[in-house]
Amino acid sequence: MLDSSKLKSVCNLPLIYNKKINTSGTSNADVPLADPGMYQLDITLRRGQSLAARDRGGTSDPYVKFKIGGKEVFRSKIIHKNLNPVWEEKACVLVEHLREPLYVKVFDYDFGLQDDFMGSAFLDLTQLELNRPTDVTLTLKDPHYPDHDLGIILLSIVLTPKEGEHRDVFQTQSLRLSDVHRKSHLWRGIVSITLIEGRDLKAMDSNGLSDPYVKFRLGHQKYKSKIMPKTLNPQWREQFDFHLYEERGGIIDITAWDKDAGKRDDFIGRCQVDLSALSREQTHKLELQLQEGEGHLVLLVTLTASATVSISDLSVNSLEDQKEREEILQRYSPLRIFHNLKDVGFLQVKVIRAEGLMAADVTGKSDPFCVVELNNDRLLTHTVYKNLNPEWNKVFTFNIKDIHSVLEVTVYDEDRDRSADFLGKVAIPLLSIQNGEQKAYVLKNKQLTGPTKGVIYLEIDVIFNAVKASLRTLIPKEQKYIEEENRLSKQLLLRNFIRTKRCVMVLVNAAYYVNSCFDWDSPPRSLAAFVLFLFVVWNFELYMIPLVLLLLLTWNYFLIISGKDNRQRDTVVEDMLEDEEEEDEKDDKDSEKKGFMNKIYAIQEVCVSVQNILDEVASFGERIKNTFNWTVPFLSWLAIVALCVFIVILYFIPLRYIVLAWGINKFTKKLRCPYAIDNNELLDFLSRVPSDVQVVQYQELKPDPSHSPCKRKKNNLG
Repeated sequence: MLDSSKLKSVCNLPLIYNKKINTSGTSNADVPLADPGMYQLDITLRRGQSLAARDRGGTSDPYVKFKIGGKEVFRSKIIHKNLNPVWEEKACVLVEHLREPLYVKVFDYDFGLQDDFMGSAFLDLTQLELNRPTDVTLTLKDPHYPDHDLGIILLSIVLTPKEGEHRDVFQTQSLRLSDVHRKSHLWRGIVSITLIEGRDLKAMDSNGLSDPYVKFRLGHQKYKSKIMPKTLNPQWREQFDFHLYEERGGIIDITAWDKDAGKRDDFIGRCQVDLSALSREQTHKLELQLQEGEGHLVLLVTLTASATVSISDLSVNSLEDQKEREEILQRYSPLRIFHNLKDVGFLQVKVIRAEGLMAADVTGKSDPFCVVELNNDRLLTHTVYKNLNPEWNKVFTFNIKDIHSVLEVTVYDEDRDRSADFLGKVAIPLLSIQNGEQKAYVLKNKQLTGPTKGVIYLEIDVIFNAVKASLRTLIPKEQKYIEEENRLSKQLLLRNFIRTKRCVMVLVNAAYYVNSCFDWDSPPRSLAAFVLFLFVVWNFELYMIPLVLLLLLTWNYFLIISGKDNRQRDTVVEDMLEDEEEEDEKDDKDSEKKGFMNKIYAIQEVCVSVQNILDEVASFGERIKNTFNWTVPFLSWLAIVALCVFIVILYFIPLRYIVLAWGINKFTKKLRCPYAIDNNELLDFLSRVPSDVQVVQYQELKPDPSHSPCKRKKNNLG
């Protein structure tokens, strides 16, 4: 076993070992460092012993990072409240040469705060024996306090030389993706999880209750549930999906927390789910005992087969292969309405190239790579180094679970020692895509409110089943696992207030108009209103309510097709978004100089809540308006169909029978389906309609004439 007492400090890095590890095997110490061969490094992170305490309770929440050449190649899971953690995690890393040592860093995880450093160590790869497992003990040190004892980390390592052909792959591809195979599936299946409830959780607050929420982690994937205030028996009824990358399954780490405003949240307990012990294509009800705490969590877990998600070269194209294309069209044909309702459609994205990107490096160049996201599905291209006009020529395919999703394509600049720099982004609603057309999309800023430098060339195809898409519109929308945390912004608060005020003013103006009819300010108008009132009241039937809404939708539709579109670009919202972007930049600079916002955290949380409530109220009114304005024709047609059905039902069926059927359904729903997710079809429908802010964000900017692409139109597959 190796001991890290042979390791020198950071200053003496070139001489990490003084002698060979073992002469009985084939040592790599005799191999010249100039040897450019490729190596595979298989590392098993075993455990830590006597690690440093960084939390007030005399413990830590440690996790480990591996770095080679300044690039992070592995991050372990977090072991909570343990100074002798056991990880037993494996990592496989391709190494171009052995000059760069393996750099091991240990941190203490702090929720919402900067993680605390717990020590680091180097391992000289040239001293490892080839093709032979080696146990390594690393003594952790702090370069600023070299005399402090920070514990040890135990590893098992196997170094294997690779053949020469792998070198070309390594040089041309980023560590983010391996294109050894021209076409490969990125994950092997889907883990569908429904968080039902908690039972008899531990009371963490002085009132004898808690404000519990649950965090899930599977590999790098994370999900956080909503907070249930003041209860020890919360009912969540939340459903979400994780991607399953390993054939044998994996471990889902689950932790329960108590939300505390203004201070660190309290830990309630933890549990795990071993997916390898669960059978496929079957729903499992699990009642999990919380360890290091009290109570149970009740889950439903379902493992399903692999989704159609892949990445390939431009030459390997599903829709250009006639056989694959016919299979896809058959899968989403109108005859297969009730086959797998979650599988709504198929999306193919060709990421061809970008031009005129922003220079992010001091050399006047960038190292761009592209991230393609559809809801929680996230795929990446390789990195093209030192280039402002990169060509990727990659094809991505996705399963569509909601036709109202928005495809997001973001370009970043890769940096060795820090997070990637943002270069530009586009957001494209799936329903606005024209199949088979190569287009140049102008890249936008982070807020999607204005252009930034460069364009990206994409060709997108969407195939979907319209009936499945309509049915999925009436169930809750999938939430993104990783969303930017809300922060207080006076400009955003003002924007949401103005949006809410505009919606309220519509109702106020309508009330003034009705009142003016009562006051006979205009006798002809008041007389007409009086006659209409008598006629409607005398002949009123309940079916007339959806009939009026149907007539309004139809009226606006004929205005649009006749060229008398009364919809105008919302310049007020655009101006506010631009002002907000300027304020964000100013806030970022100010936050570096002073920590004023941290001192009024509790006040900020209240203000953020008010800000979000105003946003929800304004968005609700704008979505109703945009439904009748035909902003999304698919949804407006769906509303027409629904209103026609309501008219027929209300006309032919007495109201008492309708109310009776509604009540019976509501009262028996939990009896028929105990773990059904609560939903409201009308609100779920409106959640798919974009607000005015989203309409501005999804608007396609006109490219510079010099970047006009050579469009090629194929047969529309829809």
